[in-house]
Amino acid sequence: QVHLVESGGGLVQAGGSLRLSCAASGRTFSTYNMGWFRQAPGKERESVAAISESGGSTYYADSVKGRFTISRDNGKNTVYLQMNTLKPEDTAVYYCAAGKFPTLLQMIDYWGQGTQVTVSS
Repeated sequence: QVHLVESGGGLVQAGGSLRLSCAASGRTFSTYNMGWFRQAPGKERESVAAISESGGSTYYADSVKGRFTISRDNGKNTVYLQMNTLKPEDTAVYYCAAGKFPTLLQMIDYWGQGTQVTVSS
């Protein structure tokens, strides 16, 4: 069992930055691939970024490539999402996720509760 708790969301102006954190409970964090998803009002939940167990492999959606960076600290049981050059279209609830295939919605084993990110123009 893995319990995920996100933090770091908030309101920021376009062009600004935020850093999301996802703290995981349990001793098996380092055995999970991790991902970040987001869901905007009226839209489907979409994969934003993912990182392998060791942190050696990462994935980014085209819409955030070059602006967002995913990382993890297995010693702290935490995964991060550094978001730079934010745009109004990045406004969404951001969810932390754990699973073997962390970019596939239906393959996620554990979800966090979500944290709101709002980017004003």
